[in-house]
Amino acid sequence: MRAVMALSGGMDSTGLLIRLLADGYAVDCLSFEYGQKHNIELERAEMNIQYLASMGILIEHRIIDLSSAMSVFHSALTTEGYDIPEGHYEEEQMKQTVVPNRNAIFASILYGYALSVALEEDCDVKIALGVHSGDHAIYPDCRPEFYESLSDSFKIGNWDSERVDFHLPYIDGNKKTILLDTLHAARQLKLDFDTVLRNTNTSYNPDSEGRASGKSGADIERILAFHAIGRVDPIEYVDDWDTVLQNALELNA
Repeated sequence: MRAVMALSGGMDSTGLLIRLLADGYAVDCLSFEYGQKHNIELERAEMNIQYLASMGILIEHRIIDLSSAMSVFHSALTTEGYDIPEGHYEEEQMKQTVVPNRNAIFASILYGYALSVALEEDCDVKIALGVHSGDHAIYPDCRPEFYESLSDSFKIGNWDSERVDFHLPYIDGNKKTILLDTLHAARQLKLDFDTVLRNTNTSYNPDSEGRASGKSGADIERILAFHAIGRVDPIEYVDDWDTVLQNALELNA
C-alpha cells in the first residue's frame, strides 16, 4: 500500500504518519516552509524522521519551500507585526491564524506528487491528511465538504486520477482521538510514544528555545487532549505542566 502525506511536524500529522506505518503503508512525507513563524515544526518533523530511521523505518521526506509565494498572504502566523492570538480555538480572534487558501495549495502539490508516484510505480496512492473535527469551526479548509469538492476538481483536471484518493481518517475525530490512535500505533511498531510526541511542535508561538507557550489556541487544544487521555505532554513548555494544564482547564471552563 502506498501513501503520501503532509507532515507539518505537529501532533496531528505525526500521529497520522505513525498510524499509516502501523497499517503497512509505504509513506512519503512532504513538509512545507511557508513563512510560518513557528517553523521550528519543520525541525521537529526531521527529528521524527531521524528517530524512525534509528528504529529501522526509512521515510522519504522532502521540505517544499513556498515562503516566497505565501509570505505575501496575510495571517498572524506569517505576517510580521501581528501577535499570535492566545486563548481557546472557539474564540473569534483565533480566525487570525487562518492562512488564506493554505490547505488548497498544499493539497494541490500533494496531489501532483501522489499522481507522479502512482504513474512511476504503477500503483494506487492515498493522500493522507491529519485534519480533524476540532479544526472545522475556525478553518474552512479542514472541513469534509472542502476535500470532497477539491477531490472532484482534481479528478476532472487530471488524467489517471482514479489512481489517487484522499485519506482523512480523523476527519470526524479530535485531538484525543488522534493521541489514542497514535498510542496504539506506536505500540504496534514498538516505538516510544513520548519520544514521537516530544519530537513535535503544536504551539503557534514557541519561544526562542523552542518551548511551547501553552497559551495559543493550538496549545490549549493539545494540552486538553493529553489531559483527556491521562498523560503528561512530553514536550517542553515555558511553564511547568501543572501550570499550563490549569490555564487550559480554566479557559475551557
